Amino acid sequence: MIDKASGIQIDWYRTRIDKETLRSLTARTDWQGLLQALGYLVLLGITGTGAALLWGRAPWYAVAAALAVHGTFFAFLLNGFHELVHGTVFKSKRLNAAFTKVYAFLNWANPVAFKASHTQHHLNTLHPPYDLEVVLPIQLKPAGFLLSALIDVIGLYGIARDTVPLALGRLHGEWQRALFPDSRVEARRRLVRWARIVLLGHALIVAASAVTGLWQVAVVVSAARFYGLWLHWLCNNTQHIGLQDNVPDFRLCCRTIRLNPFVQFLYFHMNYHTEHHMYASVPCYKLGRLRREIERDLPPAKWLVPAWIEIIGILRRHRRDPAYQFVMPLPGAAAG
Repeated sequence: MIDKASGIQIDWYRTRIDKETLRSLTARTDWQGLLQALGYLVLLGITGTGAALLWGRAPWYAVAAALAVHGTFFAFLLNGFHELVHGTVFKSKRLNAAFTKVYAFLNWANPVAFKASHTQHHLNTLHPPYDLEVVLPIQLKPAGFLLSALIDVIGLYGIARDTVPLALGRLHGEWQRALFPDSRVEARRRLVRWARIVLLGHALIVAASAVTGLWQVAVVVSAARFYGLWLHWLCNNTQHIGLQDNVPDFRLCCRTIRLNPFVQFLYFHMNYHTEHHMYASVPCYKLGRLRREIERDLPPAKWLVPAWIEIIGILRRHRRDPAYQFVMPLPGAAAG
């Protein structure tokens, strides 16, 4: 059993930045939070409504295409939920808490579990056993992509494995039991309560859709979490895969990639992943500015396709030599 309270103290390398600049970067505003978080929900409302209106009125392939677009956009709810759990999207704590609940529910996610796990992930990034949210090496296969990226079979299994037992009051796995020991009675109650809210809420949506015959509502709301994840899968899996573990430098264990502005908006700017880990208190909508401030000290950022070419090459070499670890190239001054 892991005693997370006795976690290691890592002296993380962070690129220096003057106090006034950092104070400006960490300042949150409700209007920017609304542009990002509410703007994204409005986009989902448009794509979901469009797909629902085509249901029964247009050829099946038009409906399928509309659902594919909706599912592709919907998948990035996870990243919005992630940012809201960090508490950095809004200046108002009430707004942040309200949007967290909406995003968590739509994504079938548990903010209590995620906050506990993700806090350890940031404090002890890729230092097992204190970070078990991401554990290297990760080996990806085409079958894994197909089971996640088109119809998310793996995600459905995850709900059955984690959320259903939690709703019945049972924790799953070493990591959950480590994060929520018997002594954390109230935290366990909140953990279980939210699992029940998610399952009951989506069951009611499905039941209402069945009674009214409006199955499209359940498909674009409750089921949208489980289809069209291909683009999210490609973006999200670049964050740490193929990099080093047990190093005290976010530049070596996190990967920043370049994306076009629209996909970056969908992704809640998590393409700036090194920057996010280095200064986690900076709101997602200011990470681009943070990048510009410290870029002199960071590895070059590749676009999505070149990043995956690099990742595939690393994974192939690792299969041949399990001891191999790719070392991210650092700027000369920092590397020296």
